[in-house]
Amino acid sequence: MGRLSMNIKLKHLCLFFLLTFLFKKNGFAYDKRKEISGIDTAKVFTLEDLQLMVFRFHPIIKQTALLSESAQANVLQSLGYFDPALKSTFGQKLFGNTDYYNKWSSELKIPLWLAGADLKIGYDRNVGNYVNPESRTNSQGLSAIGLSIPIGQGLIIDARRSTLRQSKIMVQYAQADQLKQINSIWYNMVKDYWNWYYAYKQFELIKEGLDLAQRRFKALSTQTLLGDKPAIDSVEAYITVQERMIQREKTAIELQNARLVLSNHLWNETGNPLELPEEALPQNINAVKLPGKLLIDSLLTQSSSQHPELIKLKSKSAQLEIEKSYRQEMLKPKLNLSGTLISNRINFTNNIPGYYDFNWGNYKLGVEFAFPLFLRSERGKLREVKIKQQELNYELQQSGREIRNNILSSYNDLSAYSSQLSLQQKSIQNQQFLVNGENQKFALGESTLFLINSRETKLIDMKIKQESMAAGYQKTLAELFYKAGTKQQIN
Repeated sequence: MGRLSMNIKLKHLCLFFLLTFLFKKNGFAYDKRKEISGIDTAKVFTLEDLQLMVFRFHPIIKQTALLSESAQANVLQSLGYFDPALKSTFGQKLFGNTDYYNKWSSELKIPLWLAGADLKIGYDRNVGNYVNPESRTNSQGLSAIGLSIPIGQGLIIDARRSTLRQSKIMVQYAQADQLKQINSIWYNMVKDYWNWYYAYKQFELIKEGLDLAQRRFKALSTQTLLGDKPAIDSVEAYITVQERMIQREKTAIELQNARLVLSNHLWNETGNPLELPEEALPQNINAVKLPGKLLIDSLLTQSSSQHPELIKLKSKSAQLEIEKSYRQEMLKPKLNLSGTLISNRINFTNNIPGYYDFNWGNYKLGVEFAFPLFLRSERGKLREVKIKQQELNYELQQSGREIRNNILSSYNDLSAYSSQLSLQQKSIQNQQFLVNGENQKFALGESTLFLINSRETKLIDMKIKQESMAAGYQKTLAELFYKAGTKQQIN
């Protein structure tokens, strides 16, 4: 019996030294490894820090500002239809000592907003032997001032006023589209941040479990060397260490990838990309506070009138209403009147006879009339606009309902997360009691290492699940504001 006992102890010692050799060969000693710097020296990168950097330097955020600038540029283009225009023509023919004609015509045309009229100021000088008598003037020429007014088609609204009004409405559309894109970009960034948070917490919990397994293996190895514990316990402890080492390497890659994804949103003031440092830590989630009904009611009220998607649809509706008015105006007959007072006066200093000066007896008058008999083109375009209005009204109704239901759905998800987190916290506390009790029983020789590892692994999994739910809650909270068409206030 003495020799048998000695052989068993020798086997235990050999097994112990073999495990120790394997441990060192794989580069893992008993000392705790430090993959990430401690809290006291590491930089906590908060969601507020991300917000400050993104809204100052992110190129896509800057790009969205171009939407509004582009719409303002279209307004400027539309105002060009009301720009005064100056034109002048000159022609002369001399042949065989004969002055056939010498023509000079100049005109300043000023488009007016009122009634679609045009104010015209002109000067004509047409002299020569073969100038048409109806346009011939004396050597001083004739000055003129007059108006051209559409009495029928174009009196209420014309193409240039329609274009200008629609371009001004498109500024509101562009601003709403800009806000929608900014909200979408920020929502995706928030999700990436909390994915990084979960990856970090998962890695930390796995590393903590590995440290526990390494310390337990060290303690069991010492007890095995003294003959207090069987070598099989050391083998089982070593297997647990190996399993958690594999988990740690897997979660380390996930953490690295999550850090890279979040780094996509980091830029400096000079437009160069930044990388999130490895020592950076996410902020902690101290407590989960479910938004109150007052906030939900406020978001519902705000979204019904200020949601970017609804503003875009309402802008389109206003644009179509202007287009409808213009198409209705095009159904009227075209009747343009033009009247011009003429005079020999070329400045305000010379004296000329009254019958050659500006008066109601010196004028030119013109009338232009046109009317398509069937109006098929105009009626077809008007019908097309009305159909688009109906489609837009249906889309506006459906979008409003979907926005409201999406907000309520996100709030329901938040409520579920809040309840689950509360239950998960209690379950973790109970599981911790089981682990502590199992360790005490094992110390007294009344339990096995398998039960300790099993309960401890379950505790780690429950903590990881808790962090997953906490990250999911934060992402759903950001989704709540995004669905309401606004941005979550970070403080």
